[in-house]
Amino acid sequence: MALYEHVFLARQDLSQQQVDALVEQYKGVISANGGSVGRVENWGLKSLTYRVNKNRKAYYTLMDLNCPAAALNEMERQMGLSEDVLRFLTIKVEAHEEGPSAMMQKREERSERGGFGDRDRGDRGPRSFGDRERGDRPPRSFGDAGADRGPRRPREGFEGGAE
Repeated sequence: MALYEHVFLARQDLSQQQVDALVEQYKGVISANGGSVGRVENWGLKSLTYRVNKNRKAYYTLMDLNCPAAALNEMERQMGLSEDVLRFLTIKVEAHEEGPSAMMQKREERSERGGFGDRDRGDRGPRSFGDRERGDRPPRSFGDAGADRGPRRPREGFEGGAE
């Protein structure tokens, strides 16, 4: 049997108990087809980057699966038919991770790796924001753009008619 990580997004207007019932339903599908479910992590209600079926938020849930492909196909078929599941993604993995996933780690643990703010800029010095600090450019005026070019002259070799 293969190992999978499966994440699905449930509608925002469900309760946490209804999401748990969905998890139990899909656990039953996997076990009925000869597989098993490892850890299940409820990541909670999170904002979506863009609207999905008029939903701005969704309940995220991660499941570690150890099952044959037929069990996974049946679960994904049922998720596709369910109106409560907005999206799902299954990835085949070599081994399941030990401990909590990256989404469940505390922010302090994640910040130990370093963020964007503590990068070493080396010999580049502090950031400057272009012309605003230097002042070596005259102020822009958009009202007279092209007024100093003079009158237009026709292109060379163009008579203006069909030849």
